[in-house]
Amino acid sequence: MSRVRKTVPAAMLAALALSGMGATPATAIGGLLPHPGPDGLVWVEESTGDGGVVSGGASEQLPTILTVACEGGGSVAVTMHSRDAEVAAFTVDCPAGAIGMNSATMDPGIVRSGSFTVGVDASAQALRWALTVTQPE
Repeated sequence: MSRVRKTVPAAMLAALALSGMGATPATAIGGLLPHPGPDGLVWVEESTGDGGVVSGGASEQLPTILTVACEGGGSVAVTMHSRDAEVAAFTVDCPAGAIGMNSATMDPGIVRSGSFTVGVDASAQALRWALTVTQPE
């Protein structure tokens, strides 16, 4: 069985490193995560408190990356389900005045073709969060 790896993608680390040097990633003003581009299945630009997303169009032939960023003091618990099976679960610390980020990378076949859900359970309703689900080719 393939394993789920929790990582912060190199592109995200590069974007965060650049933001410390005066450049900023391609996000909306005040945004938490950049638009995922052509590999993106889902982009929740910003939400607060508990929430999530239901989407479709996943391919089991491609790897899947779920990334969540947040801020506001507290944490968010993130779960992803594909065809009624939990395929990823992790927590993101959401510092006050800074952005926290975490992600899960799933090998091809873990996320099944079709629809999937992502749930976000915030420790405080004022927490800001954003998420992306991508399937790089």
